[in-house]
Amino acid sequence: MDNEANRNNLSLHLFFISTLTGLFCGVTVTLYNALASLIEEFSRSYYDFFFNHPALIPLLFVALFLGAIIAGGIRKALPFINGSGIPQIEGAARGVFHFKWFQSLSGMFAASLLSVLMGLSAGCEGPSVFIGGSCGALTSNALKRNAVIRRYLISGGACAGLAVAFNAPLAGIIHAFEDTHKRFSPELFICAFSSVGVAVIVRNILRPLLGLSMTPILVSFSFDGVDTTSLHFLLYSIPAAALVALAGVGFYYLIFALRKVIAKFKFFKGIFGFTIAFMLAGAFGLISSYSMGGGVHFIEALGSGDIVGVFSTPVVITILIAVVVKFIATIVNVSCGVPSGALVPILAIGAGMGYLISYLCQAIGMDEGFKCALIIICMATFFSTVVRSPLTSVVLVLELTWKFTFLLPLIIGVATGYIIGIVFRTQPLYDRIFDELLTSERNAHPAQSFTLNVKITYNSSAIQRQIRNIMWPDGAIVTLVERDGEKFVPNGSTVIYENDILTIKAKTYYKDDFIQSLQSNVGKVIIHYADGN
Repeated sequence: MDNEANRNNLSLHLFFISTLTGLFCGVTVTLYNALASLIEEFSRSYYDFFFNHPALIPLLFVALFLGAIIAGGIRKALPFINGSGIPQIEGAARGVFHFKWFQSLSGMFAASLLSVLMGLSAGCEGPSVFIGGSCGALTSNALKRNAVIRRYLISGGACAGLAVAFNAPLAGIIHAFEDTHKRFSPELFICAFSSVGVAVIVRNILRPLLGLSMTPILVSFSFDGVDTTSLHFLLYSIPAAALVALAGVGFYYLIFALRKVIAKFKFFKGIFGFTIAFMLAGAFGLISSYSMGGGVHFIEALGSGDIVGVFSTPVVITILIAVVVKFIATIVNVSCGVPSGALVPILAIGAGMGYLISYLCQAIGMDEGFKCALIIICMATFFSTVVRSPLTSVVLVLELTWKFTFLLPLIIGVATGYIIGIVFRTQPLYDRIFDELLTSERNAHPAQSFTLNVKITYNSSAIQRQIRNIMWPDGAIVTLVERDGEKFVPNGSTVIYENDILTIKAKTYYKDDFIQSLQSNVGKVIIHYADGN
C-alpha cells in the first residue's frame, strides 16, 4: 500500500514538472521554428538575387566560407551539438552523455539557424528535439531534481520538441518509446504526454500571434476519388516502396562511408568538412532552390504540382535534379556533423523519389489519382528505411496530412522499407551515430568497473516491477538477487520486491552520477566493492 502511494506521488510529481518542461519547450521551439521559417525564406530570396547577378556570385562563396568557419568554430567549442543533436539528446535521456543545457541550447539554436541562412539542406526538426531535451534539463536544474528525474524530463522535452516542430503530438509521444528508450514505462508515458500536451497547446497559442498558419504542414495532397486499398494500387505501391527502400539503404551506407573519409582530414582545425558542406550548398542552391532548407516547400510543391522549373527543363527533370542535389547535400551534412536537422530532408528525398516513380507508373497505366498517395507512401518508406522507426513513420505522416484513407498501403510500404533495412543489415541512423559518439566518449573518459549491493527500500519505484521495466543507470547489470536468505540469478522478467538485495555489476564513465541515479530510483547502496571486483 505504501509502495502504491509512493508510485502515485512520483507520477503526480512527474506530471507537474513535465508540464513545466512542456511550457519551456513550447515557447522556445515555437520561436525557433518561426525564426527558421523566416530565415529560410530570406535565404531563398538572396540566392535568387545572386542567380540573377552572376558577377556577384564570388561574394556568395566568400560568405559561405565565413559561415563554415563560424559554424565549425561553434561546433568545436561545443562538441555536443554535432549534427542534428538527436543521438546526443537520446544519450543524455539514457544517462550516457552529460551536457550543459544553456551552452548546448544556445549553440544549437545559433549554429542550426546559421546553416539554414547559408542555404544548406537543413531542417529544424532535429535541432527542435535537441532544444526540447535541453528545456527538460533546464527544468531539472532549476528544480534541483535527481539524475533519474532529469532523464525523464530530458525525454519529455525531446519528444515535445518533435511534436511542436511537426505539429504531431502522437508521433512525439511514440518517439519517446520507439527511439529514445526503446521501452515503455508508466513514468515515461506521463512525462511524454504531459510535456507534449502543454508544448503543443503553447505552440497553437503562439503561432497565430506570430502570424503563422495553423493548417497541417502538408495541405496540398489530395486522396479523394480513388480507392487506395485496391489491389490495383497495391501492385504499384509495393514495388515502389521496395525501390525507395533500396535507395534508403544506399543513402545510409553512403553517409557512414563519407563519415570515415571526412574523419581522416584534420585540416583547418576540423572545419574542412564544414567548408565542403557549405560550398556544396552554395552550388546546389544556385542550381535548384529545392535543395535549400528542410524541404517542406518542395514536398508541398509535389502535391500541388506547382513546380518551379530549373533552367527551363521539363518538370520531371527539375524534380530529378532536386532529388539528386538534396540526396547528396543531406549525406554531406550528416557526414560532416553540420548542426542541422535531417528528418525533413529525408522526407523530402523520399517524396521526390515517389513523384518520379509515380511518373513512371502513370506511363505504364496507373491512374493519375493515385499519384499523391504514392508520393506520401514513398516518403514514409524512405524515412522508415533510414531512421528505422516504423510506428513513428506511419503516425507522423498521418499527422502531417490529417488524412487516413491511405493507411493500409502506408503501413505496407513502411513495413516493406523496414524489412529491406533488416535484410541489408542497416541500423537505425541515429543509433549508429550514437554508437560512434559513445566510442568517442569512451576514449575521452576512462571507464570505471565496480560491483554494488543494493537493498530495495520501501519507497523504491522498482518494487513489484520486472527488471526489464526499471530505469537502470546505463551500464548496470543485475547479476544476483538475494531474497529471504536465498540467492538466485535473475532474468528480465524477474519481479523485484521490498528488502531484496541485488548484486549489480557496473561499468560507467560517470561513477558518482551512476550511484546517485541507482539510489534515487532503485534502493540504498549497502556495499560498494572496489573497482574491478
